[in-house]
Amino acid sequence: MPEFSHLDEDGNVKMVDISMKPGTMRTARASGYITMKPETLLLLKENDLPKGNVLVTAKIAGIQAAKRTSGLVPLCHQLNLAWIDIDFTLEADRIAIAATVKTKEATGVEMEALTAVTVAALTVYDMCKAVDKSMEIGGVKLEMKTGGKSGVSTVYRPRTAILVVSDSIAAGRSVDRSGQILREGFEQAGCPVEGCRIVADEPADIAAVVEEWVREELELVITCGGTGLGPRDVTVETLLPKFTKRLPGVEQALFQWGQGKIKTAMLSRLAAGTIGASVVICLPGSVGAAKDALEVLVPVLFHAFEMMQGEGHK
Repeated sequence: MPEFSHLDEDGNVKMVDISMKPGTMRTARASGYITMKPETLLLLKENDLPKGNVLVTAKIAGIQAAKRTSGLVPLCHQLNLAWIDIDFTLEADRIAIAATVKTKEATGVEMEALTAVTVAALTVYDMCKAVDKSMEIGGVKLEMKTGGKSGVSTVYRPRTAILVVSDSIAAGRSVDRSGQILREGFEQAGCPVEGCRIVADEPADIAAVVEEWVREELELVITCGGTGLGPRDVTVETLLPKFTKRLPGVEQALFQWGQGKIKTAMLSRLAAGTIGASVVICLPGSVGAAKDALEVLVPVLFHAFEMMQGEGHK
């Protein structure tokens, strides 16, 4: 069973902490309906109801409700909404309602879209109840959402390997945490992790392991460690000359994600590219960098392997 993000270890409610997630473009669309008598619909069409223009009022109410969702639903985050629109379709015995909400934030806007539909329907009910006691509201559901992890559709999962580059971990003076986070993250995403090694910051050792995995046709090779400014940080220098193609978009996404959280991320020298048919990504060795990489790469990066197999852009 998946864990509930709104419950802590003791089963108490909690708000999800999104403070470390930079914003991305997100969209949600929800729909619902309100049924009514045909004669009520006729009065509505002719703008002949006692409380005035029903649909204009309902649209304003739905927009206002979307902006106030965090005050209605206790654990919702307060979001800066970029756009809200509500459409009404008049049918034989009902009004179909659809709401679309957009934001550039760290979490989705499903609740805002659902709230907009619900309050718009309630407003229609309130403005028509004087002439129609038979109205019913129903069918409120999420139609679509984009952005975040759920906004990326790809089924392919690459054969993956993780190389931890660290003198202290290789010597047993420190415990590997970043490599374990990466392994667990990719496994949870459905990737078969077929290799996991730890080596010292030695160019020959780094190159030997990566070249072995490339020969074994492992599709995704992740290294963590050796991307800083220290004299022993040699991962990028070792692997960059072996790249057959650079992946600057992946590098930029990782840089921007990290710098949105901590300014010192600008000092990292992470790199991404291909060596033969393998995608190789060199990450910093920190726990934060490992978590950031999972946020950025999963599952968007998996589309690269579909592209490499000739399936093109989606």
